[in-house]
Amino acid sequence: MAKQALIVVDIQNDYFPQGKWPLVGADVAADNAVRLIEAFRKAGDSVVHIRHEFTSEEAPFFTPNSEGAKLHPKVLNRADEPVVLKHFVNSFRETALKSILDEQGIKELVVVGSMSHMCVDGITRAAADFGYKVTVIHDACATRDLEFNGVTVPAAHVHAAFMAALAFAYASVVSANDFLAA
Repeated sequence: MAKQALIVVDIQNDYFPQGKWPLVGADVAADNAVRLIEAFRKAGDSVVHIRHEFTSEEAPFFTPNSEGAKLHPKVLNRADEPVVLKHFVNSFRETALKSILDEQGIKELVVVGSMSHMCVDGITRAAADFGYKVTVIHDACATRDLEFNGVTVPAAHVHAAFMAALAFAYASVVSANDFLAA
């Protein structure tokens, strides 16, 4: 079996109800991510945490060195689990993520986190382009309502559209229960 890693993308304080950029369903998604983290740890598989921090104090969220930019307490890394700091949507861009995965011989990625329409989408597409086999755990991801051209798109529709697009060509998209049962 190919070596796999769980990638925990941007499950950070600002995305929760008291944060600067709350997502719909952040707690439920984080709880499902915790189940995956526990399963990967128990199996001895790699867990890599991604933490987004903008470089400007004027950023709407994840400002440098803020409480909001810290990993949420539910998903804190262990000492042996790397935390990759990024400044862009794509977790591979100008980070050590690919090196970390390649050094461990990782061939398969399981992705959980936030936001479905940005960083989850970005890492999934980039990982597939790099040749990794990717699985996204749809109920361990969260997003928010979006607005375009005067139309508000509910978070559930945003999430469904992005999961459908990823499932079409970039990843297997499954529930936490289905993944853990397999």
